[in-house]
Amino acid sequence: MKGKNILTLLAGCMMPATVLTAQTDTTRVTHDYALEEVVVTGTRNETDIRHLPMTVSVIDRAQIEQSHDPSLLPILTEQVPGLFTTARGIMGFGVSDGSAGSISLRGLNGGSGRLMVLIDGHPQYMGLFGHPIADAYQSFLADRVEVLRGPASVLYGSNAMGGVVNIVTRKMREDGVRTDVNLGYGSYNTLQSEVTNRLRKGRFSSVVSASYNRTDGHRPDMGFEQAGGYARLGYELSRAWDIYGDLNVTHFNASNPGSTASPLVDAYQHITRGMTSFALSNHYEKTSGALSFFYNWGRHRINDGYSPADDESPLDYRFNSRDNMMGLSWYQSAQFFKGNRITVGVDWYRFGGDAWNKYVEGERDGERSPINGLPRTEHEVAGYVDFRQSISTWLTFDVGLRMDHHTHVGTEWIPQAGLSVHLPQAAEIKLSASKGFRYPLIREMFMWGVANPDLEAERMWNYELAYSQKLLDGRLNYGINLFYIDADNLITPDMVDGRRMNVNTGKAENAGVEGQVAYRFNRAWSADANYSYLHMKNPVVAAPEHKLYVGALYSSGRWNVSSGIQYIKGLYTAVGDHPQTEDFVLWNVRGSYRATDWLSIWVKGENLLAQRYEINAGFPMPKATFMGGVHVSF
Repeated sequence: MKGKNILTLLAGCMMPATVLTAQTDTTRVTHDYALEEVVVTGTRNETDIRHLPMTVSVIDRAQIEQSHDPSLLPILTEQVPGLFTTARGIMGFGVSDGSAGSISLRGLNGGSGRLMVLIDGHPQYMGLFGHPIADAYQSFLADRVEVLRGPASVLYGSNAMGGVVNIVTRKMREDGVRTDVNLGYGSYNTLQSEVTNRLRKGRFSSVVSASYNRTDGHRPDMGFEQAGGYARLGYELSRAWDIYGDLNVTHFNASNPGSTASPLVDAYQHITRGMTSFALSNHYEKTSGALSFFYNWGRHRINDGYSPADDESPLDYRFNSRDNMMGLSWYQSAQFFKGNRITVGVDWYRFGGDAWNKYVEGERDGERSPINGLPRTEHEVAGYVDFRQSISTWLTFDVGLRMDHHTHVGTEWIPQAGLSVHLPQAAEIKLSASKGFRYPLIREMFMWGVANPDLEAERMWNYELAYSQKLLDGRLNYGINLFYIDADNLITPDMVDGRRMNVNTGKAENAGVEGQVAYRFNRAWSADANYSYLHMKNPVVAAPEHKLYVGALYSSGRWNVSSGIQYIKGLYTAVGDHPQTEDFVLWNVRGSYRATDWLSIWVKGENLLAQRYEINAGFPMPKATFMGGVHVSF
């Protein structure tokens, strides 16, 4: 369905799948153009979004719940312009060959370590390979998700060169106990389940969650199974001081059937990921800050399988790895005079791990064969300062600088600057220029034949102009932003003196426009849309040229119904000598009915047009799928 047919369909279906409301009679659409939004990403301390020169999109808890999806990534793809995540089936992303869950923002890919995922401001990525693990980012974790679209290296260092996705975890804010149970079942024997208990009594609060999800998958040998849990304990030491600790563990088993052209047998992954953190924070009238410690770890067991079509035999070894990342962060923000805010901070990160092949057959059964260059550990230490000053009521300027040192690569200086102009009639203009960078990964420097220990840091500059406005007593919000990215020193494999190796020769020149609009017709009806156009001088996989989402929400009484159209055009699934692109339209519908004060019944249908399309080359996505379930609260 292309051309005029697509435009006709979009014009006739102005309905979103995830424009959300709380469980009340009023609707609230939460986007980066909401002028009174308070966010932590981009400053580390709570800040009115109007005073930030960068662009931040916010997805709140109501939107997450309305999606009825155990993973956070699908809703981010719908609601955040410029962001796209890959998929290969109805549930689960996996790792290694044939995996999905790669997050791309403005053409910079998290799979290459150029986009960082945070949980409460703490970096989350595989210690050896430097990329996020998509199956670890489950919906039960999040109170909201803040996406900073553009470099965030001043505050978060390496791997945040393209932006950050910050998962802000759930809390209990009022005294009492609340338990939520969500169960769903649908196409391809897919089951999703979650239970969360939240408690607050005086100064003590806790959140405990557990989930179990599974599917047979829409292709043979594409099953996925996942179990996870999260616990957070907090205590208010005084009116100004808080302390908390949390733990999150997820384990998943994923099977890879291979591409349709090259099917695989016996390809599977057994992955365990964990995260724990501890923080002591203070909140005074004119100063606030925190001291925090975090530790992430992973255990990967992977069988890459074999191709029966090529008369291959089962592999007699399995790839194994252990990785970890730990860090200590301190920051303090203070206001010395009216309109001023200065933040200083220090970060220390330690990351690395070990990897080996373990033989399971023959004379070498049980023997470990180490991967060259491992085990390996690297350190990153940095200090930064961010200065923000409001002049009268119409102008805020911000400047920041980070000095970051890597034990193997050396030192990087990272500046940023921006202006926020506050105009009459609730309008905003923002201008910013910021540097992003990424140190070479342990994999790129020390693992396998293309390794090069002499690699340097990747670098880029992002220039951005944004305009937003709120009209009609807040019922209409809209915004548009233009950006230009100039990156060099990118790490790519190339031939050097007859040997293929990683070198700093890659370049990227990306430019684009992103826009969003939301309108609340009345207490029951609202609609929104977002669009992004991306021009890449050197196209990359999983970054569509055009991405459009259009939709609306009806919420009244016991009913909550939403529907949305997503249009993707110019999505590269392969580049190089034989590039491949995909164009497709997805129509989703979601709805719930509150049968009693404690019971809601929900249903959802996805790809209702039964489109044939691929996001990962050789991995066709399922046609129309359906899920239904119940949500119990007490």
